Amino acid sequence: MQYNHEAIFCIVNSGYSEAVMDAAKRLGARGGTVINARGTASKEAEKFFHITIHPEKEIVMILVPKKLKDGVLHALYKEVGLDTPGQGIAFSVPVESVVGLATPNDTSAEKSEK
Repeated sequence: MQYNHEAIFCIVNSGYSEAVMDAAKRLGARGGTVINARGTASKEAEKFFHITIHPEKEIVMILVPKKLKDGVLHALYKEVGLDTPGQGIAFSVPVESVVGLATPNDTSAEKSEK
C-alpha cells in the first residue's frame, strides 16, 4: 500500500514546541498541533541515556507529505534532539488517509460545484 503522508510526533521538554515548529516549517511543514503531556521515565532511564528527565513535556504532531519526512526528522534531531535543552525524540508513522487537508492549488471543491 502506498502512503502519501507521514505523521511526525516530536516529544520535547515543555517550552520547546515552537522550536520544533520553526525547524519543521523551514523544511516545508505547514503547521502542527501541540499537546501538553507528562513524562514518566524512571531514574534508570536517566542513567542509561545520561540525561535529566523533565516531567513536563509537549508533544508536537505534524502531518507532512511523505517526501518531506526525512528532512523534517533530521532538522528536529539537530534543533531539539536529546543533546539539546529540548531533549526531544521524534518518530513518524505512515498515514493511510487524510481528509480536510487542502493544498495551495486544491480547487476540487469549487470544480465539483460547477
